[in-house]
Amino acid sequence: MKIAIFTDTFAPDVNGVARTLKRLTDYLESKGHDYKVFAPESTKESLFSSHIHRFASSSFYLYPECRLAWPNMLQVKSELIRFKPDIIHVATPFNIGLCGLHYAKKLNIPIVGSYHTDFDQYLEFYDLQLFSKLLWKYMLWFHRPLQKIFVPSEETKQQVLNQGFENVHIWSRGVDCQLFHPNYLRKEIIQEYQIKEKFILSYVGRLAPEKDVQTLMKISHQLPEHLRSKVHFLIVGDGPSKEEMMKESPDNMTFAGYASGEKLAKIYSGSDLFIFPSPTETFGNVVLESLAAGTPVIGANSGGVKNIIQQGKTGYLCETGSAAEFISAIDTLLQNDALRYQMGMSARAYALSQTWDSIFEGLLSAYSEVLDQREFIRYA
Repeated sequence: MKIAIFTDTFAPDVNGVARTLKRLTDYLESKGHDYKVFAPESTKESLFSSHIHRFASSSFYLYPECRLAWPNMLQVKSELIRFKPDIIHVATPFNIGLCGLHYAKKLNIPIVGSYHTDFDQYLEFYDLQLFSKLLWKYMLWFHRPLQKIFVPSEETKQQVLNQGFENVHIWSRGVDCQLFHPNYLRKEIIQEYQIKEKFILSYVGRLAPEKDVQTLMKISHQLPEHLRSKVHFLIVGDGPSKEEMMKESPDNMTFAGYASGEKLAKIYSGSDLFIFPSPTETFGNVVLESLAAGTPVIGANSGGVKNIIQQGKTGYLCETGSAAEFISAIDTLLQNDALRYQMGMSARAYALSQTWDSIFEGLLSAYSEVLDQREFIRYA
């Protein structure tokens, strides 16, 4: 199968969309499928690949890590004609996604797409709710021609169906359980970050309003004294809120910057709990990574996260924005070692069932259904 992927973010960008698409292309390559990725230039150094075509770009206001590219339309057209893809997959609704949509129609190429980011919920955190209707109108227009729309969770599926989307299918996410596991040496993290407290509470993600880092900071300041003296917060990631968070941070909070690969896996594994108040996730890759490391998650009862955490079994779901509920859940688990250990075991067991290979096999099967339907219509 030949697959053309149009996306406004791709590796080495650090976000869920870019990482998922990189895993997809790695899988395609391992299975002998040919692919081309059309993506913006990255702000980070990236290796040259004949499979990837990059275009000049600038940062997007609501999400600077997602680039607004200026694709050379003639170059894209000539490359598509030369490559002759069986199917086009548009992963984002911005300039490059629009380019893919345009040429799928113009060159009569079957097209599917994926919905990764809940920009509507982002608007609330930037006081831009008045644009919500306009945003959904555009999103509906963009996704209407797609023969299948892939969303990462049941929660997101229901949300877009309520907005009038059709042909919506679940394309979940997996986790690398060989990289993310519970068996790293905790002392390495303790030594690297000079942590003296008994418990480590970690957060991994973009440091930005839509992740509700404000609630994270409230939690850190409102912990009762019997907890505060025993807890150290380890914050992994970067973003526009980082400077303000550092100014407000208590003494028991460390900012580790970006981390990936084994270093990130060690942080998950060395943590006692993973705290994730973000209500805007369509899935929540970091939540699944934490579970794979055997670390229970306390997260917001919202978005895709509520489809990953099994309440009372692999973690707790708390009301969005309720620092008090998060603190209560933290208190319960830190004072009950046996419960925390059992949740960690259940978390690991669940993650082991979420393999990338089976998930990508399902995606390729969905691609084939689109192509089979096209052949049926052609010869009907």
